[in-house]
Amino acid sequence: MEKNMATWDRLVRIVLALVFLYLAVTHGGAYWILGIIGIVFLITSAIGFCPLYKVLGFRTG
Repeated sequence: MEKNMATWDRLVRIVLALVFLYLAVTHGGAYWILGIIGIVFLITSAIGFCPLYKVLGFRTG
């Protein structure tokens, strides 16, 4: 699997993931959707590959 994310993109996703997960845990309710997005952001940042970028033909790194 070819990496398609730059370091800055991965860092932004990690920060957003932490914010989303915090909101999901502290607010509950419909914020669970942000929790799911946060988990996806963490996974894609860890592996450096975003499937959506691949589909759209986009890459930051």
